[in-house]
This record gives sequence, C-alpha cells and structure tokens, in this order.
Amino acid sequence: MSVSVIEQARIQAQVLVPLVKALQAELGEARANAILRGALRDLYRGYGEAFWRARKEKEEKGAPDVGKAVASAFATYARDDALDYTVIEQSEDAFAFDVTRCRYAEFYQELGEPELGFLLVCSADFDTAEGFGGDIELMRTQTIMQGAPHCDFRYRRAKQ
Repeated sequence: MSVSVIEQARIQAQVLVPLVKALQAELGEARANAILRGALRDLYRGYGEAFWRARKEKEEKGAPDVGKAVASAFATYARDDALDYTVIEQSEDAFAFDVTRCRYAEFYQELGEPELGFLLVCSADFDTAEGFGGDIELMRTQTIMQGAPHCDFRYRRAKQ
C-alpha cells in the first residue's frame, strides 16, 4: 500500500521542520529558505515530468489534454481527503479549481508553522507545474496556508 502525499508531508515534517528552523537560525531565514527551495526544485519538477509523461503515454497522441493531465496529478495530492475543492474549468487547454479546505494547511497551522508549510508544500506547486512542460502555466494568487479563504489554481496551456 502506498503512502498518500498528505501522510508523506506529515512524516517529512518531523525531520524538515526542526532542520529548517536550525538552518534559519544559523544562516538567516532568507538564505536558508533559498537553499531549501533550490534543493527541492528539481525533485518537484521531476514529479511534474513523471505525471505529464504518464499522461502522454496514456493518450498516445500529441500534447496531453491539460484538464485530464492536471486533474490526474492533482488527485494524487488530494488523496485521503487531503483537499476539498471545486473545479471551475476543465478542458483540453485548462484546468482551474479552488481549494476550499486544505489538510496540509491545517496540519502546519497545528504545528504553529504555516510559513514553513507554505515553503515546503505550497511553493512546490510551481516547480511541479514546470515539469508539465514549458507551454503549461500556473497562476495562483492566494493560499489557505497564508490565510486566504481558498487557494486559486489556474493551469493553462500557453497560447502559441
């Protein structure tokens, strides 16, 4: 049985939160956060590439359907009721949704570390989207982790 992403985040936090706090104390918050984001960037981009490649193989034709591909990837992060969300648009060139409840944010808020939650969880969204390829853009203007009432994810295929 595979471990869900929300459960992985909880397990990783046991090590990462004290490690990040120690690095921030030693190097300063900005420097420590930049090192961490740099270290994780390729990992999350690789997740995006794997999702996109799997979708491409499934469709066996040109560019994957953005709505289906991103919805499939997103389902991985939403597993085990980790996220409540409303789909705004799903098409061949777009997938837009609002997350209305986030157990990742709740977990990091319970730890008293929403800033680290944003750094470790939310910041990865853009790196993952990069893995979908240069023609897929993600726009997100707010997150629950940072105190907004919802997260607004808007994935689109860039106009050629």
